[in-house]
Amino acid sequence: MNQELLNNLGKLVLRLGSGALILTHGIPKISRLFGEGPIRFSDPFGLGPAISLSLATFAEVICAVLIIIGLKTRLASIPLMITMLTAALYAHADDPFGTKEKPLLFFVLFLGTLILGAGDYSIDGINNNKKRSLF
Repeated sequence: MNQELLNNLGKLVLRLGSGALILTHGIPKISRLFGEGPIRFSDPFGLGPAISLSLATFAEVICAVLIIIGLKTRLASIPLMITMLTAALYAHADDPFGTKEKPLLFFVLFLGTLILGAGDYSIDGINNNKKRSLF
């Protein structure tokens, strides 16, 4: 296999894996957002629990889907990185490292996605290839 193919397959695996795994944390937040009763969620920036939960849900659902399909991948990784650092350093600040490890691991995955981009097997990649073929 040539190196370019392997690089693009690696980016695909990174996007699909990290996006799908964080989506499993985001989907349950949707029901918390629209459930009955008061919203209980960390409020690290003083915006209120409802807004904080909305921002985390946006990152873990909408941005995760964008990463999975490879659309605006680098941009979509930023809210996820912020959410993961907030979870590790604020929501779990007093917890043992083992609890902080998962959001920190997700942070590293999304940092890698930010650096590497989506690759050719993505909507971003298809759009980039179309632009290149026009010239």
